[in-house]
Amino acid sequence: MDAQELIGRYQDGERYFAKADLSGADLSAASLIGAILRGADLIGADLGEANLHMADLREANLVGANLGKADLSQARLSLANLSEAYLGMADLSGADLRKVNLSEASLNRADLHDADLSEADLIWVGMVGANLSGADLSGANLNGANLGGANLEGANLSGAKVEEEQLVHVLSLRGAVLPDGKAKGQ
Repeated sequence: MDAQELIGRYQDGERYFAKADLSGADLSAASLIGAILRGADLIGADLGEANLHMADLREANLVGANLGKADLSQARLSLANLSEAYLGMADLSGADLRKVNLSEASLNRADLHDADLSEADLIWVGMVGANLSGADLSGANLNGANLGGANLEGANLSGAKVEEEQLVHVLSLRGAVLPDGKAKGQ
């Protein structure tokens, strides 16, 4: 299936595209609200500025995909592979990112407030200026992640793998639960 076929079928009311092969597809600025792309192959696909609000991308392969400025709010991405993907300024608020692989991805200035990133692989991820307020990062691996200027207010970092020096330059840790299980005061 190519991008044009997917968009045409979506516009005709179809929503089920599980395991579709869309590697390298240009779906930039496409409106795919609520689309079911579970297990789809989207390696290197361009989804920049696409509207994927409430889409099902569980177990999808998005290695190296462009999702810059995409709307992934309330999307389901658990167990997806987003390693080396670009998600700069993307809206991932309220998204389910449990056990997702985001190693070496760019989430700079992305909105991840209230997202579930529990047990996510965030090794060497760029999260400069990202909004992680209220996010669940419990058990996540943040080794080497750049959190400079990130907002972690009210975030849950219990059991997360993160070095204390990585948290020095975050914007806010007020009300956050730190890896040792202690709450950060005002």
